[in-house]
Amino acid sequence: MLDEPIRILIAALICWFNFMTIDLIFRLPERGGVSGATAIAQEVEKGGGNLNGGYMMGNIVSSPDASAGTLLASCGVYCAGLPGGLFAALLVYIGNRICYDPGYAGTTGCITATFIVFGAVQSGWFSASDFIAGMVIAILTIQGISSVYASRLISRLWKIRCRLLRGCA
Repeated sequence: MLDEPIRILIAALICWFNFMTIDLIFRLPERGGVSGATAIAQEVEKGGGNLNGGYMMGNIVSSPDASAGTLLASCGVYCAGLPGGLFAALLVYIGNRICYDPGYAGTTGCITATFIVFGAVQSGWFSASDFIAGMVIAILTIQGISSVYASRLISRLWKIRCRLLRGCA
């Protein structure tokens, strides 16, 4: 069994990869998809950040996305195992509908995270609480430390996604 700080850091990396992959697949950096996302993106750009990264950050703040879904899935699995994670996905789906979110990044991220967290817990190497703490760390890297640098990182990842999938704004 790994020590708790190592488990939390590994869980943070897994969570970060899950939510960033889902959000990039669902094109969150392309444009503001929900009310308020464009205004946030423009403020990030005014502060020296990147507009595409700001769009993703704005979409994250304005509607449940894969980061919120991953955190809620971790909490759901912690509370009630696999059914708890799937119930969390239902709540994220309802949240997306309330926000008139045209995508399903949050719901998809919650479902994938439910199975990732549940599988990791079943392996015996991790506890669901490792993923709760890990997801908080992952969210801080995008939303809490530096909007300028986080938006630039997201923009770089967005450009890589565009090159690989040949289809971006």
